[in-house]
Amino acid sequence: MDRDDAARALADLAVQLNRANSAYYSDDDPVIDDATYDALKQRNAAIEAAFPDLKRDDSPSDRVGAPVTDGFGKVAHRVRMMSLGNAFKAADIVDFDSGIRRYLNLPGDQPLHYTAEPKIDGLSLSVRYENGQLVQAATRGDGATGENVTENARTIASIPQTLTHAPDVLEVRGEVYMRHDDFADLNTRQAAAGAKTFANPRNAAAGSLRQLDPNVTRDRPLHFFAYAWGEVSEPLADTQAGAIARLSDLGFDTNPLTARCDGPDALITHYDRIAADRATLGYDIDGVVYKVDNLDYQRRLGFRSTTPRWAIAHKFPAELAWTKVEGIDIQVGRTGALSPVARLTPVTVGGVVVSNATLHNEDYISGRSADGTMIRGGADIRIGDWVEVYRAGDVIPKVSNVDLSRRPDTAQPYDFPTSCPECGSDAVRDEGDAVRRCTGGLICPAQAIEKLRHFVSRAAFDIEGLGAKQVEYFFADAALPVREPADIFTLQQRNAASLAKLENRDGFGPTSVRNLFAAIDEKRSIPLNRLIFALGIRHVGEVAAADLARHFGTWDALMHAVDLAGPAAAAQLDADAAEAAERMAAADENRRARIKPARDAVWSDLDPAAKAAWEDLVGIDGIGASVAVSLVTTFQQNAERASIQRLLDHLDVQPVVATDNIQSPVAGKTVVFTGTLEKMTRAEAKARAESLGAKVAGSVSAKTDLLIAGPGSGSKSDKAAKLGVETIDEDAWLALIGDA
Repeated sequence: MDRDDAARALADLAVQLNRANSAYYSDDDPVIDDATYDALKQRNAAIEAAFPDLKRDDSPSDRVGAPVTDGFGKVAHRVRMMSLGNAFKAADIVDFDSGIRRYLNLPGDQPLHYTAEPKIDGLSLSVRYENGQLVQAATRGDGATGENVTENARTIASIPQTLTHAPDVLEVRGEVYMRHDDFADLNTRQAAAGAKTFANPRNAAAGSLRQLDPNVTRDRPLHFFAYAWGEVSEPLADTQAGAIARLSDLGFDTNPLTARCDGPDALITHYDRIAADRATLGYDIDGVVYKVDNLDYQRRLGFRSTTPRWAIAHKFPAELAWTKVEGIDIQVGRTGALSPVARLTPVTVGGVVVSNATLHNEDYISGRSADGTMIRGGADIRIGDWVEVYRAGDVIPKVSNVDLSRRPDTAQPYDFPTSCPECGSDAVRDEGDAVRRCTGGLICPAQAIEKLRHFVSRAAFDIEGLGAKQVEYFFADAALPVREPADIFTLQQRNAASLAKLENRDGFGPTSVRNLFAAIDEKRSIPLNRLIFALGIRHVGEVAAADLARHFGTWDALMHAVDLAGPAAAAQLDADAAEAAERMAAADENRRARIKPARDAVWSDLDPAAKAAWEDLVGIDGIGASVAVSLVTTFQQNAERASIQRLLDHLDVQPVVATDNIQSPVAGKTVVFTGTLEKMTRAEAKARAESLGAKVAGSVSAKTDLLIAGPGSGSKSDKAAKLGVETIDEDAWLALIGDA
């Protein structure tokens, strides 16, 4: 970095940091997280150290807090309220101790004691007493001048109004904060009243103390920890620890975790102890503050421009915290995926109160990846465990580690459910898939809207006037609810009064309602392939639905095959599970190069008819084991089968002629369309090809028999040429199928 780059960087950093200071200290609404702020300040300090003559008059290094806003009177601090220097790793603490010893010229073997106390994440406050009476309270402001919040401070129960046996003049300094339970209650009340909610307890405490109306502050649950002093008419004690004890005797709350420590090792040990208990404190801390205990040493060490030499804040990593797993819940997504979520003892991470974290999937909980590789050293996650959680930016919190030394004796391995907690249907896991999914489909409440949207989509039932928006409307409607596909076809039969109300609602009128019912009636007759696709069965897309329809021809034939293949599908799932278990065992034994399949034992007792039906199903071109398992399992769910039958009661399902029975030049061939078709739409071309027994694919492969290329065909034509696939234009295609 040259001088010009350094000057530009310092100017940019001054703007960013001064804006961040104002947002944090004046507006109680941070615009960046603590980690980003600390990183910017460190960068600013490093550039200033490299180019000291470029240090700006408005350098953030020389600022404490932010200027006082216009809403409050100003109070000039008799003794400046300083900020603290920061440490982020153990080596910084060793350097801090060494620097003090050098400054005081203390030999290495001479004891040097410190106090270590939690760094409360709240709002700094100085409370002044004269002759034992509270006369003034002020925020830190910019360190020299603060805001007069005396009347607000009087409403805080842990700030005494009078003192006995105190110095004639005493300024007690500390932190106003809000406890986690009080914070949750406040946000609940705020939300119920339609008022602003707070991101974290620090923002809530600062916003509550800085209310222009003290009555608002009085209704907010604020607390105060005393940890320092400003102007005093006589010393409180000879040591930091003694002064804190004196403040406690005078009636102030002081932090019970404050400890006297002998040297850096003891400081770091206490830091680790506080960090481990952070989630159980009931209030937010963002580090541990170390202070030289001897007050005479403090006097000799003095101050830099904005920080004391005798104190430092050892910050916690801004995006990491340890907390306890109170429970594990399973959430079911719109696609049926079962997602485990850890319910945590609330802890603030990166400026946000975290009470839950994703656990990804069942393998992650067990301490392994999907292929059996150990994660977290193979440690599983159990209810009652202490875990390290992290978040970065707006990313959902995650669990990164488990402290096995704190695991309760009663903690049991988590038993991941094999049925859906929403609808009770089987939850299955495909081979090679990390996620277990509900097979309930249409009857699962978590999937209902998504399944209905799919049901009315263009390639499915494509009902004019009933799209995704209308489906959501009817799903939420109490008078004419559509909760499953069969409900669509009974809309017109519903209560006449409800139908009259429908005609008067936004987006509907007599004509549109009449047209909607006509469109619904038109779709009561539906080709088999469209019905199969519309059911939204996992892995059964438009092409697979067409393959199944052409192979079986009728709905009854499909159901007969599916029912026969049921035991085989179950055997396939058991075999997949057995092989996965063996793969896990192999990982424990240095990942043996060869994993012996466990399928033979599972299939040995299978009924021949079931095995034959299964082999016929998976033998269909384009239908593999994953598609077959998903298809069969769906129809084995009693509630899902009943829902589909209710739909069939209103439909006339049109059979599809099997490919073997179609006489055409393209029957049984795989064709791909690319480029611009000029004489028919892509959808029309696809439907025509399928009606002639062709299979329409979306990409060119070695299995492609014919590519129909219009203008702008691009890469598909190039690939077809490399693979030797026959390519023709649209006119040649029409001539081939007799439509020219």
